[in-house]
Amino acid sequence: MLNYRQFYMILVICIFYGDTISDIMDNFDIKILSKLLNNCRESDRQIGIDLGMSGGAVNARIRKMQKLEIIEEFFIKVEPPVLGYGVLYFVISGENMKEILEQVSLVGEPHFVAPCVGGITVCSIIVKENLEQKIELAKKLMKDFKVLSIFEAENPGFNANLTKTDLEILNELIKDPRQKIEIIAKNTKMSTKTITRCIEKLQKNEGIQFTTIYDPKKIGKFIPYAIITWIESNLKETLEKMNKEFSSIYLQIPFIAKNQIVLFMYSNNIYKMDELTQKVRNIKNVKSADLFIPKKILFYNKWLEKTIIDFKKSSKLHLTYQTN
Repeated sequence: MLNYRQFYMILVICIFYGDTISDIMDNFDIKILSKLLNNCRESDRQIGIDLGMSGGAVNARIRKMQKLEIIEEFFIKVEPPVLGYGVLYFVISGENMKEILEQVSLVGEPHFVAPCVGGITVCSIIVKENLEQKIELAKKLMKDFKVLSIFEAENPGFNANLTKTDLEILNELIKDPRQKIEIIAKNTKMSTKTITRCIEKLQKNEGIQFTTIYDPKKIGKFIPYAIITWIESNLKETLEKMNKEFSSIYLQIPFIAKNQIVLFMYSNNIYKMDELTQKVRNIKNVKSADLFIPKKILFYNKWLEKTIIDFKKSSKLHLTYQTN
């Protein structure tokens, strides 16, 4: 039998997702969106080859999703630990994004915010040092909200050895992650060979992702959701089990931290989502698993732009950092 919270979540899902036009997105569209979420620089032709359609057909579907504002923008996401910053994540009871951002900004620079079904908001901030102190400060300052959880996501082995050239090209890619190599070369006055080599280097870095920001409420019959898991031990083995079991319904590749795996998935059935979450909980080494259904997804890159500007002013030739 459903409890009150589960009934409320189902009711809200029906309100937010039930009014969408079910035939706006079909199976090919969701697969194309998934491809762009994992690498928005992948060419239309290559996506078409993988999905069994022409590059022109892929391009037409992408333009359709842009016109319908399903795809909001292409985005380059850099994990802050790559550049030496810490990240604090908050799970907050409340949906007023403006007020939440004002509160968390007192502690650090906003990085990510996602209001979710059920009156919950998940967000993160970037901090430079003294993470434990920042957590205590956040608890004291955020008295207007019920903070359900604050935690640091310890990232495993992200490393960066970025040159000023890399950062100059990265700064150009922030403006348009799908920008053609020839245009980047023209804007930066660098050779296409240098641009190509740099982009390949950035794409190989696990802490840098060429991705897409989309509107979860506009993808028709599909419901995107995330399952945040806490892992007791053997993270790599646990991830392999999850990939074997669930990869066919991944919307994005999982996010990995030292003691966490976040699965990004989609479904057309809200009851299957609940069943699948329980299956994840039953996997060996999974301590807990919580389901979140986003209504909006926002990322912020001001911190990255500022870091690039500051580094370009410095005398250093390389920006080197490696997490533990």
